[in-house]
Amino acid sequence: MSSKNLDTRDKILDSAWKLLVGDGSSAVRMSDIAKLTGISRQAVYLHFPSRAELLVATTRYIDQVKDVDERLAASRHAASGLERLDAFVDAWGNYIPEIYGVASALIAMQAVDDEARAAWTDRMNAVRHGCEAAVVALKKDGDLSGKLSQSEATDLLWGLLSVENWDDLRQRCGWSQSRYIKVMQQTARQILVACLVSGPAIRPQVHVLTRLSA
Repeated sequence: MSSKNLDTRDKILDSAWKLLVGDGSSAVRMSDIAKLTGISRQAVYLHFPSRAELLVATTRYIDQVKDVDERLAASRHAASGLERLDAFVDAWGNYIPEIYGVASALIAMQAVDDEARAAWTDRMNAVRHGCEAAVVALKKDGDLSGKLSQSEATDLLWGLLSVENWDDLRQRCGWSQSRYIKVMQQTARQILVACLVSGPAIRPQVHVLTRLSA
């Protein structure tokens, strides 16, 4: 593909990004994107055969522009599962505010827009993959709670780090971003890590009950 085509493709994705942030309450149409880009609707379809493909590509383009790989480097190269967990929560939790406009638009649209749902599902599957990698690292170190399967632990971490939860705590409850990150890291450890889930504090109570029943 020529540099001219690459440049046009990026302009289309930039336009889709701007429209999602600026007018996310309504469907972002191919004709709207074409108009903002300054090209024909047919030209948009030459690069993206369907609107679903364009919306998926837009979320991935945003990740590329914001250098998600660099943001995740600390998590991916962590020396332990616990460090990977903390670093992933930090990376994704601090990324949410930067993509919140697009995220909230796609979340609002997905109830009635299958193509928007496909784009948001693709994005959240990537987040789930990151959650799973952190859980696998915990399990490898022997730190994953025995009360949870790998799949269940991934589900819980994925749910904890949802954009909707961030929105409730930051926007509605007024938490600071630093407080959000700290509590999410603590909560993730409490839910997932073996020594924090079944800590020794419970055992003395068992011994007391044993003596009383003797």
